[in-house]
Amino acid sequence: MFKKLVAVEPLNLIPSAERALFDYAQEVVMYDNMPESADEMAKRIGDADAVLISYTSRLGKEALEHCPNVKYIGMCCSLYTPESANVDILYANSRGITVLGVRDYGDEGVVEYVVSELVRCLHGFGTKNNGTLREPWDGIPREITGIKAGIVGLGKSGGMVADALKFFGAEISYFARSEKEEAKQKGYRFLPLKQLLKESEVIVTCLNRNTVLMHEEEFAEMGDRKILFNTGLSPAWDEEPFAKWIDKDNVVYCDTLIALGNDKFLKHPNVNCMGVSVGRTRQAFDRLSEKVLANIEAFMKSQQN
Repeated sequence: MFKKLVAVEPLNLIPSAERALFDYAQEVVMYDNMPESADEMAKRIGDADAVLISYTSRLGKEALEHCPNVKYIGMCCSLYTPESANVDILYANSRGITVLGVRDYGDEGVVEYVVSELVRCLHGFGTKNNGTLREPWDGIPREITGIKAGIVGLGKSGGMVADALKFFGAEISYFARSEKEEAKQKGYRFLPLKQLLKESEVIVTCLNRNTVLMHEEEFAEMGDRKILFNTGLSPAWDEEPFAKWIDKDNVVYCDTLIALGNDKFLKHPNVNCMGVSVGRTRQAFDRLSEKVLANIEAFMKSQQN
């Protein structure tokens, strides 16, 4: 059992999971707002030996070096690589601190979002951000059937998006670090990034946080008359070439501002940003809660061996 467990910000756990935290520590402290600085983060952690954090704040060396008792950091959010994490995992590990995160808890909502917004775009349903009525993408309502869709990053969520679009009849291509046999068996084409951007009408980027693959050359190769979705927790592009590209005959969809990158784009007529994380569903919170508690159990078991 931990001596003191601190949740440094809201965790998005279901009530029963929050109550369960008290079974794992002699003292539990939970904050209902985000720390505004590294100093405040360090003060909140104090002498705690366990820390829980969501995706909205950063826990770096500058805070951790003032918290000598920490043994465990539970990320109540996705953890794919140390580079994309909002915790300085390399520093934590150098201190002997165990950092555990979760994966694959909000992907279903992402898939539904992409399908929903693509249908609205192709059919002309609803209104734009500036309040004007949409027009069908091609001037006449159109199905997903036969559309060329390129998936950039074929991890769990990218694979689920690809499968969903294929179900509706899209032709799927993808770019990843390497060709995937399972995707090949499904008939998905593995393409170099620039070729995928050029040949696809719909591009969906499903990348880890802070992964930028679309630079000026990529936007030039992609050209115009394209529909771009970014489902990550940060922009998949450099801002300057993106700004030039979105001024042309293109459209982009992001669920949150952190995926879009700059609030100056929010009122752009070719930008569609909902301002709500599409992975924040009731079912996602259930899955997240189960995995956060399972990670704590796994850590405690490892300490007993």
